[in-house]
Amino acid sequence: MDNSKRYERLLERYRNGDLDRRSFLGLIGAAGLAYGVQTPFARMAFAQDVSQVRFDGWGGVVSEAFRRYAFDPYTEATGITVVDGTFAGGDEYLAQVRSSREGEYNIAHLSGVFDYARYVNFGLDVELNLDNIPNMELVMDALTNAFRGITPDHLSAVPYNYGTTGLAYNRAYISDEEIREKGASILIAPEYEGKIGGWSDWRTRLWYAALQTGQSPNDIQDMEAAWDAIRAHRDLALKYWGSGAELMSLLAEEEIYVTEGWSGRIAALQEQGHDIGYYDPPSSFGWQECLFVIKGSPVEACEELLNFMLAPETSIAVAEGQNYPPALDGTKVDLGEKIPTLPAYDPSGTLEALTFADPTYWNGNEAEWSETFARVQRGF
Repeated sequence: MDNSKRYERLLERYRNGDLDRRSFLGLIGAAGLAYGVQTPFARMAFAQDVSQVRFDGWGGVVSEAFRRYAFDPYTEATGITVVDGTFAGGDEYLAQVRSSREGEYNIAHLSGVFDYARYVNFGLDVELNLDNIPNMELVMDALTNAFRGITPDHLSAVPYNYGTTGLAYNRAYISDEEIREKGASILIAPEYEGKIGGWSDWRTRLWYAALQTGQSPNDIQDMEAAWDAIRAHRDLALKYWGSGAELMSLLAEEEIYVTEGWSGRIAALQEQGHDIGYYDPPSSFGWQECLFVIKGSPVEACEELLNFMLAPETSIAVAEGQNYPPALDGTKVDLGEKIPTLPAYDPSGTLEALTFADPTYWNGNEAEWSETFARVQRGF
């Protein structure tokens, strides 16, 4: 039986009351949305209840890729409008969500396990029905397991992409050999004073301080040595950058020669023809991002959108647009030609080469360490 006849029979059973809405959605799934074969069914399933879903993300190239490759095609296929917003920072957005009416915010593009744990701790999670998200079977277990470590009995998000915060350097001034020899310590090398950059994020600064002092980022024993390394970087750096656009500008204009940077942004610079190298030193900062469904949201409509976004055609197109590898397992899905060339890409599907932050360790120290970092920024 071809798909169109199969769906007609399912729709007939749904109309007759033989299938409830959840069973209907679970049977038809959403994978076929990418091919346009489910349009009338998705529209009927949600027409009476849901007209729009709100999605909030980081803005810039990420939002552009989502809108072009995911949201607009999803709306065309389902009739559900995706209203997308942006937020400048995770802390500000979380405060907005906590003070909002339940259901005002639906899906958030969060910074992986850090934010996942915080949202769960504030009781903002839901229980997703993974039967409605069959494309989750294509996602790397290594990414999903990180969230199950926080909520073993359920998931409130799906992993979507990953990357690293490694060392970015201008090859006109720093060779590949030098970056590998010095590693993270190049960010506190006196000979590059005034040509060093860094992200104004306390977690990143502490992570690299741990590497510079020979410590594990997930078990920093000598905190004073780490703070001293941060002070050394502060005094040598031209400035802290606050956005991906600023990072790219500083490197492209040669205002700085070396900084830690986000792998996708460096890939974009390389695509533009800039001779910027990228190197992940041992225990480089690996991270993942997720699509988190917030308490009070129309969960089934959100599940439909998540499954559509995880469909290989959609997920790969978004990944190519924003230069971060998708959460899809490359041993299960043909990811095309570009994605295997991206910085941070792991062909094994295990991510064993990457080091991820322990959310319990880092979130548990957030209040003290973020406050101390603020003082260090001011010169103390």
